[in-house]
Amino acid sequence: MRTVDIEKMVRPNILALKPYSSARDEFSGNEGIFLDANENPYGTLNRYPDPHQKALKTKLSEVKNVPFNQIFIGNGSDEVIDLIYRIFCEPGKDSAIVCPPTYGMYEVSANINHVKLHEIPLTPDFQLDIEKILQTVETDSSVKLIFVCSPNNPTGNRLDNLEKLLENFNGIVVVDEAYVDFCPEQSLRSKINRYPHLVVMQTFSKAWALAGVRVGMAFACEKIISLLDKTKPPYNVSIINQQVALEALSRVDEFEKRRDTILQQRAYLAEELSKLEIVRKIYPSDANFLLVEVSDANRIYNELVQKKVIVRNRNRQVTNCVRITIGTPSENNELLNKLRTLV
Repeated sequence: MRTVDIEKMVRPNILALKPYSSARDEFSGNEGIFLDANENPYGTLNRYPDPHQKALKTKLSEVKNVPFNQIFIGNGSDEVIDLIYRIFCEPGKDSAIVCPPTYGMYEVSANINHVKLHEIPLTPDFQLDIEKILQTVETDSSVKLIFVCSPNNPTGNRLDNLEKLLENFNGIVVVDEAYVDFCPEQSLRSKINRYPHLVVMQTFSKAWALAGVRVGMAFACEKIISLLDKTKPPYNVSIINQQVALEALSRVDEFEKRRDTILQQRAYLAEELSKLEIVRKIYPSDANFLLVEVSDANRIYNELVQKKVIVRNRNRQVTNCVRITIGTPSENNELLNKLRTLV
């Protein structure tokens, strides 16, 4: 286990922060006449949700094999990203590292929180440039965070050299594993006890098919989880969202069947796309999408829109590439049929 002093990385005002104490913090029972939270006594959703999401965390602990006190539940992973900046970066003073092309909310959230960003592009084979990252950290002592996405969005590949980064960087390393359920490699959440400066994010939005529910997860050492808990809004995840996520976790067989179908369709779609004249390259994917280099990304994207098939134009991130999410078998065949009409 690496020795890292988490408290030295935290903003002083966050260390000193006294979190809001809600009515459900002062009394956490389920039975009684509740006259303590100024709730309306009528209705079916009239009570505040559990601010600590105990039932959901208990089930997640079982499914993910992570201790209860090393789990944080957020209003989507975007809330986790924002909180990490708030906890560890002084606005206008500290900085972070991102490695484009990658998920755009790391940059947006940095700008919102007035945190300077160092952009260190991925290598030509879409891996971390560890040497440049460490050189940047060595020359700029204000770097507190590194955000990486594995499997990465929009490239689709997993990152191979994350443990080297964890061994050589003493700041907070946030690994976004939104697509990890589509990847054969083991999640890094098994390493959070070895690396106390590691935060692993996952989500219910992708493989669990609950994008509309907005429930994200973070796995980290107990100290980081306690910082996230005291910095978040008291009732950040609604009763409905907690219940839907909890129900999904009780249907693991359904989750696995749906995931396996997506993986089968990913292979099928890659094979069929490779036969098209307009396709130049299909990048290997460990996610539920394919990054595809085509002859003219802007034109092909626009023509597909006219045919009511919507993909993502990633030409600005990776030249002449579109990102295609794996749909249902019928949706994927419809896409292929439309693409076959293009020249």
